[in-house]
Amino acid sequence: MSVLHTCSGVKPPRHSSLSSSESVNIPLGISFPTTKIILLHNGKTASTTHNLISTRFLTRRVKMAESLPLVISPSGSSSVDPAYCEIIVVRHGETGWNVDGRLQVADRLAKEFKISVVYSSDLNRALETARTIAKTCGGLEVIEDQDLRERHLGDLQGLVFSEAAKICPDAHKALASQRTDMEIPGGGESLDQLYKRCTTALQRIGRKHKGQRVAVVTHGGVIRALYKRACPNDKSGGKVLNTSVNIFQLSDAKKWILKTWGDVSHLSQTGVLLTGFGGNRTSG
Repeated sequence: MSVLHTCSGVKPPRHSSLSSSESVNIPLGISFPTTKIILLHNGKTASTTHNLISTRFLTRRVKMAESLPLVISPSGSSSVDPAYCEIIVVRHGETGWNVDGRLQVADRLAKEFKISVVYSSDLNRALETARTIAKTCGGLEVIEDQDLRERHLGDLQGLVFSEAAKICPDAHKALASQRTDMEIPGGGESLDQLYKRCTTALQRIGRKHKGQRVAVVTHGGVIRALYKRACPNDKSGGKVLNTSVNIFQLSDAKKWILKTWGDVSHLSQTGVLLTGFGGNRTSG
């Protein structure tokens, strides 16, 4: 069973890459889960907030029928082309199920790559994964970056999803809007603002670490925006699974190359959350 998603819906050969250097518009369309979600933006865990809205869906754990394909560039742990920064973007692990998942992705990165530094969203669910990776990779520094946070949902933060439309109808309407420039009342971001924030952050990291390999731990919405930057002609990369590995190469000329997308082969032995808090537009 493969969860690899690539630009134009085609699986590339093992050594191929996909690139873009153009600015893009954010894709339209939004869907809502039938389950309750939690809109947390303060870094606190949601272990006792099952009745709150979240940027993530309820999950079910499934056993993988077979090992997922390892789709990695042949460079492995060797040096990075000095013209580029190679950034391994990982979606945070989910508290409550995947201590093993965090350890597995950390162990994989330590074995396969020589990482110079780890960046992370400053929200707890990302920091937990980032610290695990940093420790496993030899005690690396973790640099917290607020620009790697998930989309801020304004007045909807912390509300019960089933009651959001009644309590904050304007904010709920903004979240459901097909307009990518629609801001959510209460300080919430539009999809365009999210896109600009996180793509600018990754480009900044790329410039600072040219010729190096960096790990970045962040959230589903951020990673989807990065995918659109690298693959502007593709509508969607699909769901972004917890602890998935996504590898980008960035140059000073703002050329982005997507080398690996949605790789969770490190989870093939213990199971993976295929519906794991969605990984879609409203997930964290």
